[in-house]
Amino acid sequence: MATPDAPLREQLDFTATDAPLRDDVRRLGAMVGDMLAEQVAPVFLEQVEALRRIAIARREQGEPVDALAQRLAQVPLAQAEPLVRAFAAYFSATNVAERVHRIRRRRDYQRLGTAPQPGGLEAVLRGLREEGVTLAELQAQLAGLCVEPVFTAHPTEAVRRALLLKEKTVVERLIADIDRTRTPPERRADDARIRQSLTTAWQTNEAPPQRPSVADEVEHVGFYLGSVLYRVLPVFYEAFSDAVEAVYGERIALPPMLRFGSWVGGDMDGNPNVGAASVRDALTAQRALALDCYLADLRTLGDILTQSHGHAGIDAEVEARAAAHRALLPEGMVRNRPRLADMPYRQLLWAMRARLQATNEGAAGGYADAAAFIDDLELIDASLARHRGDHAGRFALRRILWRARSFGLHMAALDLRQDSAVHEQALAALEGDAEWAARPLPARVERLHALISGAAPTDAGAADAMATLEVFRVVRELRAVLGEHAFGPYIISMARNAADALAVLALARIAGCVADGEVPLDVAPLFETVDDLEAAPATMQALFADPLYRRHLAARGGRQVVMLGYSDSAKDGGLLASRWALQRAQVELLDVARSAGLQLVFFHGRGGSVSRGGGKTERAIMAAPRGSVAGRMRVTEQGEVIHRKYGIRALALRNLEQTTSAVLRASLRPRPPEPREGRWRAIAAELAQVSRTHYRALVHEHPDFPAYFRTATPVDVIERLHISSRPSRRRDGGIANLRAIPWVFSWAQSRSGLTGWYGVGTALRHGIDAHGLDAMAAMARDWPFFTAMIDDVEMAMAKSDIDIFERYSALAGELHPVFFPRIAREFALAREAILTIRQRDALLADDYRLRLSIRLRNPYVDPISLLQVDLLRRWRESGREDEDLLRTLVSTVNGIAAGIQNTG
Repeated sequence: MATPDAPLREQLDFTATDAPLRDDVRRLGAMVGDMLAEQVAPVFLEQVEALRRIAIARREQGEPVDALAQRLAQVPLAQAEPLVRAFAAYFSATNVAERVHRIRRRRDYQRLGTAPQPGGLEAVLRGLREEGVTLAELQAQLAGLCVEPVFTAHPTEAVRRALLLKEKTVVERLIADIDRTRTPPERRADDARIRQSLTTAWQTNEAPPQRPSVADEVEHVGFYLGSVLYRVLPVFYEAFSDAVEAVYGERIALPPMLRFGSWVGGDMDGNPNVGAASVRDALTAQRALALDCYLADLRTLGDILTQSHGHAGIDAEVEARAAAHRALLPEGMVRNRPRLADMPYRQLLWAMRARLQATNEGAAGGYADAAAFIDDLELIDASLARHRGDHAGRFALRRILWRARSFGLHMAALDLRQDSAVHEQALAALEGDAEWAARPLPARVERLHALISGAAPTDAGAADAMATLEVFRVVRELRAVLGEHAFGPYIISMARNAADALAVLALARIAGCVADGEVPLDVAPLFETVDDLEAAPATMQALFADPLYRRHLAARGGRQVVMLGYSDSAKDGGLLASRWALQRAQVELLDVARSAGLQLVFFHGRGGSVSRGGGKTERAIMAAPRGSVAGRMRVTEQGEVIHRKYGIRALALRNLEQTTSAVLRASLRPRPPEPREGRWRAIAAELAQVSRTHYRALVHEHPDFPAYFRTATPVDVIERLHISSRPSRRRDGGIANLRAIPWVFSWAQSRSGLTGWYGVGTALRHGIDAHGLDAMAAMARDWPFFTAMIDDVEMAMAKSDIDIFERYSALAGELHPVFFPRIAREFALAREAILTIRQRDALLADDYRLRLSIRLRNPYVDPISLLQVDLLRRWRESGREDEDLLRTLVSTVNGIAAGIQNTG
């Protein structure tokens, strides 16, 4: 059997703990090699191996990139795509092995039992108890705790569901032998299943031939909601109960703490495919998914709860409820089953299934809302509790209860998002005033007050406003069917003043979207650019002073949701300026809300890369300003990040535990006041301005930079990818109107990672010169905000390769010498500054696992990058008309994205 990973293993130092990871990498690598020899040719495998050895030598021995580039330049086009796919197959196998190894490490902690796994629920609860948190204090905090991941459809890695299912098979087979207890015949059978998955994946296109529809994206997110999170959720609560009992010696009843949200079907911002119809379709599909899950659960529960009169006590209300349900349903909807007459629980479960089916079909007798379904489950639970049922099915029943309380009949709350300019256009049409948006702010506010108070618009039937009004009408309709939790906040992109929030209330009123006299939606301004973040406190202060908006907030429980944009702020001012603007905005917005006597809930619009707020969620939570978490964490999860965090049940559980633990820690025992922080904040503000000035001088102020960007990165290929239903731009224009994802994705693909570090080096050098190395080192060591920012920059730089980027830059022709030296100098300056401040001799010197992960992938990613450079040159020379070249380029984009990870 071929062992193509052997040269790589010789260069990497695996710890004893990671020996099983090495074995899995070797096992999968050997199978990939054998598959390539069979599916292509033995000589092809030899070619792949030769290229990989050159790539390893270049990385491990510091050799120039020229030898690898020259070898790849000789590759005929017909061989380019198979080569790209071969390297992608290798590091896809590495990705799987690493994920399974994370599960193995968790099991090792649980098996040894000497100490809980760091970052987990028990570890954090033990730490809190040591800091004086009592059980009563913990329970009080849990009553208001809410962790809500929100899934978006913005991928930077196009992975088909068919391929996800094949990967799932590989994971399952590795987990089956995670403790190395399989017999030789069992292991051979596992290898056959893995080999089958690898081979059929090789024979499958990586991406569909057409751009996904919104319905496709809804189905994709539904895979994670229904196949992973639905299964994991009760395990999370059981683990939480176990952790509380282990630490405090008492088992307590836990309130619902987890909810899930989605933007898929509701994110209208710049996407003409999303509107009232997609809102209805998305929630209809989610309801069908939830009901299917419950129907399957009730069928299984019916096989468990077979208790009969005379052998177990059963509350009389159980039989009465079953009879009442049968009376509600059309004749014949519930079959008469005399043999079950002595099994009251099964009778009720049969009737509940019939009601769920009626709900799904919109027939008479369906459940009016999730609360009625939950009430039936609680009725059974109470009966079991009273009649010695703890070990006679109550465990299974409570699992369904946890699911119903979190998922309701809607599975995930659907957020709505729209650009404020669209609202202005709708109001201009309704008022018959083409100059509406140009009116003075006080005049617009006065008219919006009138509309909110019931005044009729000038032209209530304006055709140009109908699409916007219809969205609110669908909200009114579906909220009545699915309940108040079916919709998340209504998010206003590019929010700049109080009128932007009042416009949503006015449009909702005009559309009749009112419940109990008020608009039944949280209105959430999204502050995206650095300037908007700086103006956010004044904007919200004006809004809180508005009497009609305060009435709206009173109806919402005094709660205001504010969304913070990590993507556009970084594109606007660079990473350091963005992070500081976000940190300062949270502090100032909290002060504004406290003064107004309101509760502020921050919704963090994070992406996959550090440029868009990515990185470790739990670390970001602990670095947040004191008081900004307050028991709630709402954060977006996008595209490939969803797959990485929630693609495997055990890892989904771990991710939910880590996030919840961090929220608890930050809420119950935030870090104590730091006397040096006042000075640090002043320095950070200064560094942010220096960084922003340097970043904008390149990105936004140099007239030739847009042309350089379009030639030195594969953005023209990315814009043709079939990975999202929405366009790559909000509107026509330059970089300012380009969406943040293709912007970040393009620089990551070119291996520069520019968006994650440009401007930081100049700022850090300024900080060292102006304030001294000791001050900068103290900030990086002792201030969680600054530590997290430096960590993220360091990771982005470690994944970059300026030597390979130089090859991309050369594609820009005469612009190459204008920009590349400038970019390379800033990279070197940032690297030198970080190593000086942290007193290290290499990036990621203290992060062995991430360093190992990057080194495992580089020998596979580097050849794909160099092939992409050559293919880009050829494709552009062909006038971008060669479809064979484009198809191969798309393969390189997918391969690099999967190899680098955290790319967009």
